[in-house]
Amino acid sequence: MIIEQTKKNKTFNGETCYYKHKSVVTGTSMAFSTFEPRPKEEIENAIIWLSGLTCTEENFITKSGVQKLLAGTNTMVICPDTSPRGLELDKEHESYDFGSGASFYLNATTSGYKDHYKMYDYVSIELIEILKKNFNVKKISIMGHSMGGHGALVLALNEINLFSSVSAFSPIVNPSECSWGRKAFKGYLGEDSDEYSKYDATLLIKNKNLRSDKILIDQGLADEFLEKELLTDNFIQVCNDAGQELEVNYREGYDHSYFFISTFLEDHITHHLNILNQ
Repeated sequence: MIIEQTKKNKTFNGETCYYKHKSVVTGTSMAFSTFEPRPKEEIENAIIWLSGLTCTEENFITKSGVQKLLAGTNTMVICPDTSPRGLELDKEHESYDFGSGASFYLNATTSGYKDHYKMYDYVSIELIEILKKNFNVKKISIMGHSMGGHGALVLALNEINLFSSVSAFSPIVNPSECSWGRKAFKGYLGEDSDEYSKYDATLLIKNKNLRSDKILIDQGLADEFLEKELLTDNFIQVCNDAGQELEVNYREGYDHSYFFISTFLEDHITHHLNILNQ
């Protein structure tokens, strides 16, 4: 896989980098950012970060402070864009919660979108290939925020042997039951509700897609989307019923923003490093 570095900045004795490449999966140019704490030949592990609605490859790498937390380790972070770009599909740019910047990390089946909006395969196949062939990564974990938290959970529950660990901030855990998810699923997957269960973490746990490691979630109690869109309690209930180990930290006074993420990010990085370095 040929990737082109477009920018780099020295950061905590490592490098924050930006790349672009031609994606076979999406049929478009795709972009991602990284923090590489050591030279490529010394990197062993990676954490994939999936961002939320409206975000690009830049949000997490510039706002979270992850570089300080990974400095000196053998683990990089990679942050892909949240959707294909440069297309003019039907309704693609009309709203913030569907289309451009809002892929929901699934493989679309509807007209037009099925040719490009295949972010599930982009992450689970193409991005993994980039990590292994261009960075010599051996073990990979995954995490994300909001729509990206949904993507991280769904990928980790479907591809159990691909990811060593998973965590999320403010994830959309039951998209079949919230307006964000129903809008995205109808637009990308049509009317076949059987397809929805592949991309709903709550339904995946209910259907016994279980992991042997603990899932970590942080959720702010002042998050304006908690009750109507995120539905965290639904996920807690099915994990309890199915015997899936889960830690959910409800954080008093915290909202949906990167101020919240940066406050508790160290806990998540430690969670992943402890498993990656076993």
